[in-house]
Amino acid sequence: MDLHALWYVLAALMVVVGLAGIVLPALPGLPLVFAGMLLAAWTDGFERVEWWWLLVLGVLTALSLLIDFWATAAGAKRVGASRKAVVGAVLGTVVGLFIVPPFGLFVGPFAGALLGELWHGRAMNSASVSQATRVGFGTWMGIVFGIVLKLGLACTMFVLFAWAWYA
Repeated sequence: MDLHALWYVLAALMVVVGLAGIVLPALPGLPLVFAGMLLAAWTDGFERVEWWWLLVLGVLTALSLLIDFWATAAGAKRVGASRKAVVGAVLGTVVGLFIVPPFGLFVGPFAGALLGELWHGRAMNSASVSQATRVGFGTWMGIVFGIVLKLGLACTMFVLFAWAWYA
């Protein structure tokens, strides 16, 4: 296998792992997709994908990082989540990776936000459990909304890269 083919395989692998990272919080999703596209363009000597295409892809990647923070915070804020609930959602997502994947990715953020909100309230009564459940669901919805937005950005990046590559 020649060196160029090896670089292309590595670029494709980076893109695939990056796609997984859109859903899995431990991996840098779209930044890894961008890095794979950049590597492919570099391997080609930037003949097919010029620098300005990469600039556009880089801006979309930066936008994905903002979406990550915004979507979770917006979902949590909308239902009045405490800071502990947001931290719980993040920790629940990470723990969910290891508990019955992929099911844990859906239950983990909700359970983490719920437990974080209960910890914040420190009182176990029906009102606090009801509020914690609302917070858990709202935070989870924010995370899901962020994933959907990032998948949309990934599709846009693929279309732009393919257009630049084949045009």
